[in-house]
Amino acid sequence: MTCVSCQKDIAVGSRFCYNCGAKQPETPASSVPPTYVPPRKLVRSTNDRKIAGVCAGVADYFGMDPGLVRVLWLLATLIPGPNVIAYFVIWIAANEGPTGVARASATVTS
Repeated sequence: MTCVSCQKDIAVGSRFCYNCGAKQPETPASSVPPTYVPPRKLVRSTNDRKIAGVCAGVADYFGMDPGLVRVLWLLATLIPGPNVIAYFVIWIAANEGPTGVARASATVTS
């Protein structure tokens, strides 16, 4: 898949470009009936991480831009509270996984 803004290759199904941050257009709906989609899980990003992948994982879970989540998290650390502790808890508790990619449907073999 190619970014509509910077023309660089990105993962198929990405909502945002990893290079320039531009939002990607939605894919057209097909006539195939909807299938079961497993519930989303909060994971630490393996393909868009800066420190531990927590912000990119949170951004993917909520469908936001990872850069925006990183800036909001940085601003939240200026406010007294358990913000840094929450980051470390997510770092420890969340599993690693790819973010920003479309989930592959389960294949049935005969």
